Amino acid sequence: MAAAEIAEAAGDIAGKEKIKIKAIFLNMAFLILLRGLPGSGKSTLAEILSENSKYPVYSIDSYFTNPHTGEYVFDFSKNHLAYKNCEAETRKSMESAANKIFVDNTFTLEWEMEPYFKMASEFKYKVFVVTVENRHKGQNIHNISREQLEKMAEKYKVVLL
Repeated sequence: MAAAEIAEAAGDIAGKEKIKIKAIFLNMAFLILLRGLPGSGKSTLAEILSENSKYPVYSIDSYFTNPHTGEYVFDFSKNHLAYKNCEAETRKSMESAANKIFVDNTFTLEWEMEPYFKMASEFKYKVFVVTVENRHKGQNIHNISREQLEKMAEKYKVVLL
């Protein structure tokens, strides 16, 4: 076999592998959980990664944000409803087979992600958990004190293995 024939055959194999990889990603669905402290930029990053809302983005903050005015009014007594709403919206997107779904919440504790892991398993979504760090000196819009942020930070566990 001449060198040119070998290169052509290798190119065909490489091309076929690229097609296989593309097919795998086209047939896969992804759930991306963005976690971090308030002000870290989770919502901004979710918007960027969702390609300006090409893919759905869900957040507990959405529950407390007026869709007409954009005003954010947090009510702790309704926090459990916000969590359930975020989970329900994520489930709807999975039922409609969205390719990518982004959820940005603090997810300070592992159990807060559990419902999403279960849904992802049920609907065959691959899950990525991305921790967003506040290295850009972002400010939280929730008026959470530095002391409270430090308490939240102490609870974080990042799973690397």
